[in-house]
Amino acid sequence: MFPKGVKIMAIKYNEIQELLRSRADLHARLNLMPYDGTPEIKERGDGKYLYIRKRVAGKLTSTYVGVYTEELYNLLLRNAREIREIRKQLRNIEKQLTAAGYSEDELSVDVVNNIVFARVNMKMNIYDQAVLEGVATSFPQTEEIIENGKVSGMTATDVQKILNLKHAWEFILDKDVIASKSDYYMLSYIARLVNEGFFAEGGRIRGVPVTIGGSSYVPPLPNEIDIKDKITEITGDDADAIDIAIRLCLYCMKAQIFLDGNKRASVIFANHYLISHGGGFLVIPEKEVPEFKNLLVKYYEGDDISIISDFMKKHCWKTM
Repeated sequence: MFPKGVKIMAIKYNEIQELLRSRADLHARLNLMPYDGTPEIKERGDGKYLYIRKRVAGKLTSTYVGVYTEELYNLLLRNAREIREIRKQLRNIEKQLTAAGYSEDELSVDVVNNIVFARVNMKMNIYDQAVLEGVATSFPQTEEIIENGKVSGMTATDVQKILNLKHAWEFILDKDVIASKSDYYMLSYIARLVNEGFFAEGGRIRGVPVTIGGSSYVPPLPNEIDIKDKITEITGDDADAIDIAIRLCLYCMKAQIFLDGNKRASVIFANHYLISHGGGFLVIPEKEVPEFKNLLVKYYEGDDISIISDFMKKHCWKTM
């Protein structure tokens, strides 16, 4: 048994980590909102037009949205209400963090720069991940979805996958989340985000057998304790950050921990670790997807990890 004081500290640590995850998730939701401000209607001649009014640096600004329609006006009203509710929840979380004795820690310059580097490349990263998942999209379509939340000519499922990738990337690039450990709970939360809208509990460990298309490898049913131990073993190794990130990525893919979204969750989880160590980011570029999939199947079926690892270091690792 732990001494009483140690138990209390562990409870507080877990409480703070959950609050930080919730705060990062709310910030990610804010970033997904297309409009931030109060809708207003302006009349010019015989026409009515919609604007968004907000105060920036003490000055009242008004941004044009579009020609007035009842549908667009109601959308802007709902958007404004949701933003107010999110900010209310954020204020409440800040109070709870203060009460729990949490104080902000400064990230290193390398990590801060790495976050900026990943943000600048986020649209292309999401596009490449979508291609890896077989989503029928072009880069302009992906960009349109990321910026406006919708696009014509694509299925609702594919659009949702891209929006979920954006949500998960926004989440891990939050400074509080980057400062948190790359552990099983982080991986599960990322899986929940990439599976949002498809499964009620997308971050829950799978409890049914699965097969992998194009491979004879049949992943065994995952065990939570074993997965936690393996992730701890990998992250605790005395190796370069890129080697650890690649091992995390490949282990989580091969273990097929969740019912779906394993490649998406694994890549983003590996990036959480790599970015938190100022090591750049990891993504499988569109042109490398066929060879990566070929090497991945061979790795599943027994090839030494060094073969696909060397390939990823050469073709998938981007540094500042």
